[in-house]
Amino acid sequence: MTKFKDLNLSEPTLKAIDKMGFEEATPIQAQTIPTALEGNDVIGQAQTGTGKTTAFGVPMIEKVDTDDHTVQGLVIAPTRELAIQVSEELYKIGSGKRIGILAVYGGQDIQRQIRALKKRPHIIVGTPGRILDHINRRTLKLEHLQTLVLDEADEMLNMGFIQDIEAILSHMPAERQTLLFSATMPKQIRAIAERFMNNPVTIRVKAKEMTVSNIEQHFIKVHQRDKFDVLSRLIDVQSPELAIIFGRTKRRVDELANALSLRGYQAEGIHGDLTQAKRLTVLKRFKEGKIDVLVATDVAARGLDISGVTHVYNYDIPQDPESYVHRIGRTGRAGKEGVAITLVEPREMGYLREVERTTKKKMTPMDAPTWDDALIGQQQAAVNDLAESVVKNNLDQYKSFAKDLLDQYDSEELVAAALKLITKEPDRTPIRITDEMGLPQKKDGFRGKSSGSRKNSGGRQGGGRNYNRDRNRDRRGNSRRKYSSK
Repeated sequence: MTKFKDLNLSEPTLKAIDKMGFEEATPIQAQTIPTALEGNDVIGQAQTGTGKTTAFGVPMIEKVDTDDHTVQGLVIAPTRELAIQVSEELYKIGSGKRIGILAVYGGQDIQRQIRALKKRPHIIVGTPGRILDHINRRTLKLEHLQTLVLDEADEMLNMGFIQDIEAILSHMPAERQTLLFSATMPKQIRAIAERFMNNPVTIRVKAKEMTVSNIEQHFIKVHQRDKFDVLSRLIDVQSPELAIIFGRTKRRVDELANALSLRGYQAEGIHGDLTQAKRLTVLKRFKEGKIDVLVATDVAARGLDISGVTHVYNYDIPQDPESYVHRIGRTGRAGKEGVAITLVEPREMGYLREVERTTKKKMTPMDAPTWDDALIGQQQAAVNDLAESVVKNNLDQYKSFAKDLLDQYDSEELVAAALKLITKEPDRTPIRITDEMGLPQKKDGFRGKSSGSRKNSGGRQGGGRNYNRDRNRDRRGNSRRKYSSK
């Protein structure tokens, strides 16, 4: 393995990387960093979760002249969640050099962004629509740009923003370094590389092992209107020690966390709109077991190192197989077994089949649990709690009360009453979760091979809004095998 100290990095950057807890570079980092530091344009073909941000962030930050208060680096990302995450990681990498980083995206007050741009940051991270908006307003000038990064280029193609990207590229100096990262290489992405890059070096990193053998994978086919009740009954049946629920959008995460809390679960959500301090607080509470259920978007959950997660629930099926593998990889760690259950709408079964083709593993269909199943699950949980209490607790101070009760009541009735008292019966509080547009129906797999014809109106204001709308997709599910109550 290549260590960062072997990559000829400056002392401030090495210290920042060490502070982040990194010692060994991932394959994409080990190959990209030296190549980019030599000044080459780079095409990096790598999946999410391979360390791409550090791969392009380190050479970009190494090149920044902190005495020059102009925009020297620009990262274009498909979603505001990813833009926020990338900007946070670049901030950490550049902390030793005190480099100014600013994220700009749709949905945030543009005047606030304009004020921040006047503070002359060195690196901008943003979504295509909002970056182009600032260029057109002359609030973002790229005359001194040294490094351009196109992150998740195929995702931006799928979301219809290639025209915005080409417009942005037309405002840049010809003498610059361009780093393009994409999980796949459709012909439209190759065309951009040919037109806007200078003899790029291609670096390919194989995808990680696409599935984990010690994770039980199930799906339930269910209509959107029934998804939340099915989810809550699943939690009641399975009584997970620690669970993560994945939703596709920030709104979805907020609504699910609130709805679960209303039904008596200890649940909180994390997504890109939360401050870093709030996110860290939620994660700390989850790791300490003060939260039973964590609800998260894909981007917010990237890089989470949480042990002890027993169950992963995909409330929304993800848009690509790599995201699915990343999600379920939160469980089944350190040799322990895990359970992953995906709720799929009937019209989105094509996406599930694509996951199965990619992971080379069939998911087991499950029947949606009933309310009676949920009650039995909670009763069993109460039995387990009572039995554990007998083994673990010092009960001497309670034995005299127990004897008095046994003198008055039948022992079986007493235990039954105790179980009834501690059983959390399923809560049927009516819940309304906002319907969201389902993924486009595909019979031949996940990613569209067509170009960005899905351009939304209003795209000028901000990539963020358009990407979020494209992210606002949904699924559902209902099937055959009984739920596993691991």
